[in-house]
Amino acid sequence: MEKTEGQGTDQGSDQSWRITHLGRLLGHALRRFDERVLTLMASNVNVPLALSNLAARDQVGAAHIHITRHLAVGGSRLTELAESAGMSKQAMGDLVSQCEAWGLVTREADPHDKRARQVVFTASGLLWLEAFRHAVAQAEDEFRQAVGQDVATVVALGLEAYAGA
Repeated sequence: MEKTEGQGTDQGSDQSWRITHLGRLLGHALRRFDERVLTLMASNVNVPLALSNLAARDQVGAAHIHITRHLAVGGSRLTELAESAGMSKQAMGDLVSQCEAWGLVTREADPHDKRARQVVFTASGLLWLEAFRHAVAQAEDEFRQAVGQDVATVVALGLEAYAGA
């Protein structure tokens, strides 16, 4: 390897770790997986046309998937939703407002605490959620086909163990 100005010759000068470390690979894999899921959802005939068009035009992104992943079918308080998604309450509030404008969710009175509000899926949001379920299943199948069943199993078990640690 040719030495360039400002670059040392010791082991610490190798900067390849910056692009090949596990966190970066996980991030790239997650983005690829989410992009595939959104592409599949955009072409799902059961997704309301307006939502399908938003997904097809890349208006729906990974942040919007947080609501799809984390919102309980029976509804969630904003604070619960933000905590589950690992987002600030303010950021989740902005996201919920956008999804509410798109007709995915609505805010209703919490049946257990009249002072609180719950975020719940609309009928269109439930169709979106079902399309998400199908898209995730297909993307997982495609992953298994791409890397092989054995590798896919090891990856899934490893990620489960790491996430639960």
